Amino acid sequence: MGALGLIIRREYRARVSNRSFIIMTFLSPLIVVGMIMLITYLTQLNQAGKQTIVVVDESAMFYKEFENTESIDYLDLSPAGLEVAKTEVEKNNYFGLLYIPENVKKNTSGVIFFGNEAPGISTLESIEEQIQTKITNEKLLDRGVDLDLIDEAKTLVSINIEDFQGERTSKISSWIKAGFGGGAGYLLMMFIIIYGNMVMRSVIEEKTNRIIEVIISSVKPFKLMMGKIMGTTLAGITQFMIWLIIGGGLLTFLTLYLGLDATAPNTPVGNMATTDLDKIELIVLDILNLPLLKLAGFFLVYFIGGYFLYSSIYAAIGAAVDSETDTQQFMLPIIMPLMLAIYVGFFAVIENPDGSVATIFSMIPLTSPIVMLMRIPFGVPWWQLALSVSILVASFIFTVWFGSKIYRVGILMYGKKPTYKEILKWIKY
Repeated sequence: MGALGLIIRREYRARVSNRSFIIMTFLSPLIVVGMIMLITYLTQLNQAGKQTIVVVDESAMFYKEFENTESIDYLDLSPAGLEVAKTEVEKNNYFGLLYIPENVKKNTSGVIFFGNEAPGISTLESIEEQIQTKITNEKLLDRGVDLDLIDEAKTLVSINIEDFQGERTSKISSWIKAGFGGGAGYLLMMFIIIYGNMVMRSVIEEKTNRIIEVIISSVKPFKLMMGKIMGTTLAGITQFMIWLIIGGGLLTFLTLYLGLDATAPNTPVGNMATTDLDKIELIVLDILNLPLLKLAGFFLVYFIGGYFLYSSIYAAIGAAVDSETDTQQFMLPIIMPLMLAIYVGFFAVIENPDGSVATIFSMIPLTSPIVMLMRIPFGVPWWQLALSVSILVASFIFTVWFGSKIYRVGILMYGKKPTYKEILKWIKY
C-alpha cells in the first residue's frame, strides 16, 4: 500500500475509533427521531385541548353563526350582559370573550375580543369571516337582493394540472420538489461544515503536538492533505449511512407501534371529501414521481466533490494557524458561499428553477453542490449536470493544488498569526 493509502487508512481509523465520533454516530439519530416524535406528540396534544370562547352578541345576529369545532367551543352569554360575561370568563378561566355591539352593521370596529392572549390567526380569521359574511348578507337583504340567486351564480374554479403525457400533478408540486431539494442542500451544507471542521481540527492537533514534523519528513504535503481529506470523507459517509439505518428504522418502528405519525393529516380521513382525498393522492403521486434515485446519486457526487473542495480550504486554514481560535478570521469566506447558495436556492430555484440566476449558481463550484441539488427535483438537463460536475471536479483539483501550497509552508509555521498577505506569499514559494 502506498503512502496515500496508509494516510487514508490512518485518518479513517482515527476518526471512527474516536470516542466522541462513536457516541454522536449512535446518539444523533436517537436525538433527531426523539425530537420529531416529541414535536408530533405535542402537536397532537395541543390539538386535543379545547378552548372556550364566550360570545356576547348585543345585535342578536351572530349567536347562531358560531358553530363548535374540534378545538373551540362557543358559549353564548348574551342575555347576561358584558360585565357578567367578563366575570364568568375570569371565574371559569375561559380562553376569551367575543363582544359584538348592537350597532355592528354601522360600526364594525366595535367588535372586541377580550382575553389574556390573542387567539390564533386561523381562529381570528374564521371569526372575522363569519361576521363579515353575515353583515354583508344582511345589507344585501336590506337592499332587496335575493341571496339565493347570488349563491346559485357563484362558481368555483379548480384548475387541474397535467403534463403533456397526461400525468396529473398537485398545485403544491413545486413546494414538494423544493422541500426535497432544499432538505438535501441544507443537509449537504451541514455535512461540509461539520466534516470540514473535523479536517481542520485534525491538522491543528497534529501541528500543535509536533507530530506533523515527523510525518512530513517521509510524506509530501500534498499526499498528506489528500489523505486527511479522503480519510475523513470515508468516515463521514460511514457515519451518514449509520444515521440513515438507525434513524430510518427507529422512526418506522415508533410510527408503526406507538401510533405517533408525523405525517398524519389533521383532518380525519372519514370526514374528508372526495376532492380532499384526490388532493392527497396527487401529493403522494408527486412524491413518488420525484427522481429520488437521481437525487440520492447526485447527493453523493456533490457531497464528495463539495466536501473535497471545501475540505482542502479547511486543511489549508488549519495548517496556517496554531489554534482553533485563530481560525475565526478565515471562516467568513467559507461560510458566505454556503449561505448564499441556500438563499439563492430558496428564493431563485423555487420561483424559476431554469432561470439564469439558478442556472449560473448551479455551475459556480462554491455554490453548485447546494443549488444544483435543489434544482434536480424540478428536472435538469443532463448536459448541465455534466458541466456542473466537471467544473466542480476541476475546481477541486485546482483548490487542492492551491491549498497544498499553503499547507506545505504553513504546516511548519509556529507562534505567528498569519495574514492574508502572508498566505499569498506562501503560494509563491
